[in-house]
Amino acid sequence: MICLVLNVALVVLLRYVFSIGFIWMQELYIWFHATAFLLGAGYTLLHNGHVRIDIIYRNLSDRNQALINCLGTLVFALPMLHLLYFKSLPMIIRSWSVWEGSIEAGGLPGVYLFKSLVAIFAIAFFMQFLSLFLKNIKIIFSKT
Repeated sequence: MICLVLNVALVVLLRYVFSIGFIWMQELYIWFHATAFLLGAGYTLLHNGHVRIDIIYRNLSDRNQALINCLGTLVFALPMLHLLYFKSLPMIIRSWSVWEGSIEAGGLPGVYLFKSLVAIFAIAFFMQFLSLFLKNIKIIFSKT
């Protein structure tokens, strides 16, 4: 995120003070931003940082919360991540096959690397949901 802030500040400084603009720098802050979200989603889930509507959930017992978490994981999260992964593979493979670069003149090469983050996100998020699912199963079946 520090690189993102520095890049945006430099783009603004160059553009509005010196009237200089570089397409690759503008694309770079989009890449930084997307990378932070795609690679940070699993970490955020690990620390329970995603938005949740707690009107009913917060008043439930640990066991009932774990049950809701397991059902939500099985019904919503894992199927969606499975779909995202397998639907993104043709796009990623096609991008790698042509060593896709930016469509903009002066843009960043290596768009295939950027597109690969979608699959990496799906795998990492899937693994984090699987871990949380197993932790919640343990809570559901614990004797306490």
